[in-house]
Amino acid sequence: MKHSVDIISKRKNEVYYDYMLREDKLSDEKETKRPKPVKKVKKSFGSQEIRLKDLSFAPDGWEGVFYTGYFILVPYIVGNLFLFFVITGGVFENYKLLDTSAFFIIWAIGYEIVATIALTWIFISFLKYDTKE
Repeated sequence: MKHSVDIISKRKNEVYYDYMLREDKLSDEKETKRPKPVKKVKKSFGSQEIRLKDLSFAPDGWEGVFYTGYFILVPYIVGNLFLFFVITGGVFENYKLLDTSAFFIIWAIGYEIVATIALTWIFISFLKYDTKE
């Protein structure tokens, strides 16, 4: 009698363990079929790295000299162009009548124009920025 009870018990255990093994295999297959989504950390617009080398020309070792030159000359040239085309209407005789010896005034006019263009460019870049990268 004991022998038959052992056989029955062994069969029940085999059925139970077979069922458990099948469940494990099914759960493994389900996990392999549906990969867990990987959460990407979205980079905000303000956390981007900005390198001046990408935006302007400056040879290695001469960055300070070139950036200083850009800071002084670009607004001055833009200010002179603004005075020539907008204020005098592109007439050189009228431009000669202006007092162009006021370097700081011309530079300040150009600086405001360059700053407005830069801020507009930053704002448009912000609107076009895609966080799905």
